[in-house]
Amino acid sequence: MNLNYVKEIAKWMQSDRPVAEVREELLNYHDRDIAFAIESLDGAARKKAFQILDEERLADVFSYFKDPLEYMDEIGMERFAAIVSDMDSDDAVDVLEELDDATRKRLAPLLQADARKAIRLIRSYDEDEIGSQMTTNFVRISQGISVKQATRSLILQADKNDNINTIYVSDGERHYVGAIDLKDLITAREYDDLEDIIVSSYPYVFAEEKIDACVDKIKEYAEDSIPVLDEERRIVGVITATDITELVDEEMGEDYAMLAGMTEASDLDETTFQSMKKRLPWLILLLFLGMGVSSVVGLFEQVVAQVALIVCFQSLILDMAGNVGTQSLAVTIRILMDENLSFGEKWKFIGKELRVGTYNGLLLGGMAFLFIGIYVTAAKGKTLAYAFTISGCVGISLLVAMMISSLVGVLTPMFFHKIKVDPAVASGPLITTINDLVAVVTYYGLSWLLLIRMCGIHG
Repeated sequence: MNLNYVKEIAKWMQSDRPVAEVREELLNYHDRDIAFAIESLDGAARKKAFQILDEERLADVFSYFKDPLEYMDEIGMERFAAIVSDMDSDDAVDVLEELDDATRKRLAPLLQADARKAIRLIRSYDEDEIGSQMTTNFVRISQGISVKQATRSLILQADKNDNINTIYVSDGERHYVGAIDLKDLITAREYDDLEDIIVSSYPYVFAEEKIDACVDKIKEYAEDSIPVLDEERRIVGVITATDITELVDEEMGEDYAMLAGMTEASDLDETTFQSMKKRLPWLILLLFLGMGVSSVVGLFEQVVAQVALIVCFQSLILDMAGNVGTQSLAVTIRILMDENLSFGEKWKFIGKELRVGTYNGLLLGGMAFLFIGIYVTAAKGKTLAYAFTISGCVGISLLVAMMISSLVGVLTPMFFHKIKVDPAVASGPLITTINDLVAVVTYYGLSWLLLIRMCGIHG
């Protein structure tokens, strides 16, 4: 958003200039800036702005409003329906989804027939299917026509469909054949064969594919749009670059929320109760798991009573185990996005993560052995033998905890992926608690074994 442009637009909308002159001037500004300008106006000025802009321009502007429904009463039901009809079908669906059933039933008959058809098509797909995110704003031509005929068809369709950078081709039975880049069509000679500029290997997705399964594939091609096909390989819509960006952002937001132990990402407008509802389920589960960890700690009371100094380094072991587990989790979830990963490749990855955890554990365990030994000697006034026995126990515990945490960070999301549960949902907070348990058992178990049983250290 350009604040200077927003201010200029607001001034134009509130000026006494003729409507035609203001409308012409607003063609120089982006729809997003116009949307922000309208939102900054008071009720009377906003109504005037709505009268200045025609339905076609308002349809583009409405897609940038935070809450288009807020202005429905100011615009009127019939004109609001006309604006929704002119919107991209995916944006129109988003608007309708926010309406209550009664208002939606009143609005639906007022929509244009082609808009109703497109909206009905998109809403026929489940919200986790890619078809629910597509738009019917695209240009399609028939196979077997001339370059001149293709150009004429493009011009006719461009009046209603502005996604023209890629033109899609279908055969006589409307089956998907390929795509043509707009540049190639423009530069083609009239006598050229249209078949020569059709890219038959242009990527596509099926409408019923799950979003989380194909979003990465779509993103990797980095095209302006990707065709969406039905079961019979007919083009029913496209996923645009804007849609792809929104899908990626949404998926990242959901995964981030899930890794934090929430059912979905938080919204600034949601109530306190709604936020609590999202966070509580996992927190309750983790409370009981945490109580389990605390109970395990209680089993080692005698160890702590005999060698109280080891408590000082408990947080070190827990934190490092958690950090290693989280790193492995993040890498594993990224790897699991590749559905074509073979069994052998998975085992190779597990081995690699175990080696990484082991080598890092050796390095950090060695550093802990050296520096903690020096610290205990200098700060606590203990003998070198005592100090380095303690630091040796910490170093070995750190190595073992990091090795096991690496495996937990890899195997946990793989397990959930195997049983068809989103690993991002279940893995984040769970791994943290599991690694705490691993770290506690490892640290205090080794302290009991090495310090008390083998070395006979007390005090």
